[in-house]
Amino acid sequence: MEADAAKFIGAGIACLGMGGAGIGLGTIFGQYLAGALRNPSAADGQFGRLIFGFAVTEALGIFSLLIALLLLFAV
Repeated sequence: MEADAAKFIGAGIACLGMGGAGIGLGTIFGQYLAGALRNPSAADGQFGRLIFGFAVTEALGIFSLLIALLLLFAV
C-alpha cells in the first residue's frame, strides 16, 4: 500500500469522530428538551450543563477534524 493511500484512509477514519459529535449533539439537545417538557421549572437550572455538554461535544468534533487535517497535510 502506498503512503498516500494510507494517509487518506487514516484521515477518513479520523473524520468519523465528527459524525459521532453530531450524534452526541442531537442526543444532548433531545434529552434536554424531553426533560424540559416534563419539568419546566427545572429547565433553567440545567441550561448551564446543556451548554457545557454542547461545548465539550463540539470540541471533540473539531479535534477529530484537526487530526484528519494533520494526517492529510503534515509531511
